[in-house]
Amino acid sequence: MDVGAFILAAQFPGQGQEEALHRAVRSAELSEETGLDAVWVAEHHFVPYGVCPSAVTLAALLLGRTRRIGVGTAVSVLPTAHPVALGEQAALLHLLSGGRFTLGVGRGGPWVDLEVFGSGLRAYEQGFPESLDLLLRWLREPRVEADGERFAFREVAVVPRPDDALAGPVVGAPPVVVACTSPTSVRLAAERGLPMLLGMHCGDEEKAEVVGLWRKSALAAGRSPEHVEAVAARHVSAGVAQIADTRSAAAEILTKAMPGWLRQGLEAHVTVDGRERRMRDPVAYAELLCELHPVGSPRLCADRLAATAERTGIHRFALLVEGSGDLAATEENVRRLGGEVLPLLR
Repeated sequence: MDVGAFILAAQFPGQGQEEALHRAVRSAELSEETGLDAVWVAEHHFVPYGVCPSAVTLAALLLGRTRRIGVGTAVSVLPTAHPVALGEQAALLHLLSGGRFTLGVGRGGPWVDLEVFGSGLRAYEQGFPESLDLLLRWLREPRVEADGERFAFREVAVVPRPDDALAGPVVGAPPVVVACTSPTSVRLAAERGLPMLLGMHCGDEEKAEVVGLWRKSALAAGRSPEHVEAVAARHVSAGVAQIADTRSAAAEILTKAMPGWLRQGLEAHVTVDGRERRMRDPVAYAELLCELHPVGSPRLCADRLAATAERTGIHRFALLVEGSGDLAATEENVRRLGGEVLPLLR
């Protein structure tokens, strides 16, 4: 079982952005101190849902602040990034951290980000496969050229090479995971032999179905059964963790704090083309997250994680730890997750 913290740098009502970022960094530092396996950092633009605009930049800071724990992006949004620039950053962090960095990438949404960064709606709707393939080539080949619809350039050398380590634990390219929210993205990840990151809005049954589709698609693409099983072991399930003495106490913490953050965070998203969007009811969504994920006593949380692993076949978790919105409460939550839940799993 690989248990990590999922860090959004969420700005709760009445808080400043620096406060949210400080809580994010502190959560990561404590995650290492308390024995968690990884931290996963998100990126968002122009919204208080999460105030970190560059997951790879925050990951670099956290890798410098820590010595053991794995650090991943969840996720770096490819339609608003150049895959070569992102590949260069990933290679740099991979080499300098001794192989502790994982690059999570995703398609993002049809947000105004596409307008601000000049990539356009087409990059979101049709350009993700091209971007992903170019990124993977950059991480795996010594020289790369491109002749695609969005990216075209002469052959250049890959510098630094992700596999150019003289000694130590670094072997090959940094691991890549793909956020999958649709059958299309599931098949895309499977065909390229990449593990998935599945969102916290999904329950065990839905995640099990997605894993089944991924496995079927990977085999249909010609991947060997041994390769499919090896990659499947690296899927990641996102969720929420809140530890308290009782389930009711843990759920109360989240249902009091999260709706206000969800309301202001989700309402702030603006579509690039004016399309209508439906927002989840913040109270109902907070209650759903409490039902789906490890929210309660240490024993209940350990049992919940074990049950999810058994039902879905996923053994890696990225758990949102800042659902209280409070620094001291978040610190206690991380300490209890590492100090009381992990020993029950191991």
